[in-house]
Amino acid sequence: MSHALLQPPAARQGPGPIPQPLVEALDVSINRLLARTLPGERRAAGIGLGMELAQIRPYEVGDDVRHIDPAATARSAGVPHIRLHVPDRALTTWIVLDVSPSMAFGTARRLKADVAEGVALVFGRIGVRRAGSVGLLAFGADAHRILPPRGSKPGMVALTRLLAEGVAPDGEQHTDAMAEGLRRLGRLARQPGLVVVVSDFRDHHGWERALGSLRIHHSVLAVEIVDPRECEVPDVGRLALIDPETGARLEVDTSNRRLRARFAQLERERRETVMKELRRLRIDHVTLSTDSDWLLELGRQLR
Repeated sequence: MSHALLQPPAARQGPGPIPQPLVEALDVSINRLLARTLPGERRAAGIGLGMELAQIRPYEVGDDVRHIDPAATARSAGVPHIRLHVPDRALTTWIVLDVSPSMAFGTARRLKADVAEGVALVFGRIGVRRAGSVGLLAFGADAHRILPPRGSKPGMVALTRLLAEGVAPDGEQHTDAMAEGLRRLGRLARQPGLVVVVSDFRDHHGWERALGSLRIHHSVLAVEIVDPRECEVPDVGRLALIDPETGARLEVDTSNRRLRARFAQLERERRETVMKELRRLRIDHVTLSTDSDWLLELGRQLR
């Protein structure tokens, strides 16, 4: 994906504050999700910091003195012993991010792209904890952009830089971009991990089968971003509308009650179809709106 094909939206607000205590609280919820949906073990290699005891052995020159165990030392007549733990389980988190033109839409506190950016940053922070790594696949522009999984600071720096590039300009949408991206991720993500799909799930086709295939080997979370004005049309007279995905221009008379009712009905049916498919695939689904505190709502729905 060329940098020239992405641009920050004009009305960009950013995701807002992301307090670390809320991120840590979300970490607990994500661990419960993983324990429920991700099969098998995912321990990191070697010995390090963690909760599970690996061994207690006599102190050797060069050992970290902070690992000395007072109780074991006392039981061995004062001979220093150290306590070593199995490192916390290593996990690769893949963020599948929608950068299609429709993500630049927003009529409330912020744009859908702003909320998506915040979600990606939160799961990035959680992903690099406990020897984990985070990768990203962005879809919705002319080509996919892939960041290979990285741990700690390098992973977050790369993620932040890509998020700052913005979304694709109007008319650059490819309707099968999500399906292609998910299929490509299935070939890249060899080890079981967490896959977080962040999208508005609008005007994307054929993603169901690809997402279901990922669900076999990974824990998958779908984060749907919505805006209130996508659910209903206000009565404001004649409007000239432009479809950001295709660039097509359409004039409508919003004072027409039947038109507004039909629009709302079609939108309800579209969203019900998305929810039905995700339930059928047994994929956890979170819906975040641009008119609410997305971080608190994310924590509430994952609780």
